[in-house]
Amino acid sequence: MTASSQAGDLGVFLKARRTQLTPRDVGLPEDDGRRKVAGLRREEVARLAAISVDYYTRLEQGRVRASAGVLKTLADALRLDEDQQTYLYEIAGKTDARPRRRRAAQRVRPAVRRLLDRLPGTPAVVLGKRMDVLAWNDAAAALYTDFARVPAGERNYVRLMFTDPGIRGMHLEWRHDARDAVAALRMEAAKDPDDPELARLVGELSVQDADFRTWWAEHRVNSAGHGTKRYRHPVVGDLTLDCDTWNSPDGSGQRLMVLTAEPGTPSDDALRILLSWAPQDRPATAPGA
Repeated sequence: MTASSQAGDLGVFLKARRTQLTPRDVGLPEDDGRRKVAGLRREEVARLAAISVDYYTRLEQGRVRASAGVLKTLADALRLDEDQQTYLYEIAGKTDARPRRRRAAQRVRPAVRRLLDRLPGTPAVVLGKRMDVLAWNDAAAALYTDFARVPAGERNYVRLMFTDPGIRGMHLEWRHDARDAVAALRMEAAKDPDDPELARLVGELSVQDADFRTWWAEHRVNSAGHGTKRYRHPVVGDLTLDCDTWNSPDGSGQRLMVLTAEPGTPSDDALRILLSWAPQDRPATAPGA
């Protein structure tokens, strides 16, 4: 990633973040009149960060790079949470100055494949870089779709959320879930901003879907490892499932996403019925993964 592109990304993020805040959010007095622009003014952010307005303006315009000390004051001034701070430092090039290695193929460890096989009654998916779907079990295929039938180049969780009518339609809270997925993809983008496959994915979805284009421009980030999903499945009806995600300990960046229903609930019964009808012994891993 070049210095100019880092500075540009930082500027876009700073501007997006300050438009999301009000004076009240940061302890500043409210204006009596109507503001010409949404959010905080540049001079207000500069005052909170104890830097000059001119310097902050040049940061937003991508004309200068910020030091680690300035990033810290900006993070405090803009009330960034942990995920946003991580993203801020990564796009500014302050978290990892080591040369980029050639991108290795994404491969699922045999132990993870065995774990999937040992969760027959629990939908589970292995997500890789860019949130690619690398492996799954029969339960996940029954819940979402037969991933083996999805072309390898399109087997991506975020892409399917936006482009697959079946997966999109089953989300009762699609806008919430899809916006969270875009925010998670933003976190992935900060880890490897020069990834050509990521650029292609973002470009295609930005052209195809106005919501994706809007949410991507927000620079919202999210690395939440748990939550609740509400589905309306065409076979068994409504399901409320807990969604938990664990990071792989091998440093690959892969994550195991598991969905469970509270025992004794209608969702638990519906999930059992769905799995009893589902075909077994489908391919559970992308070729070469």
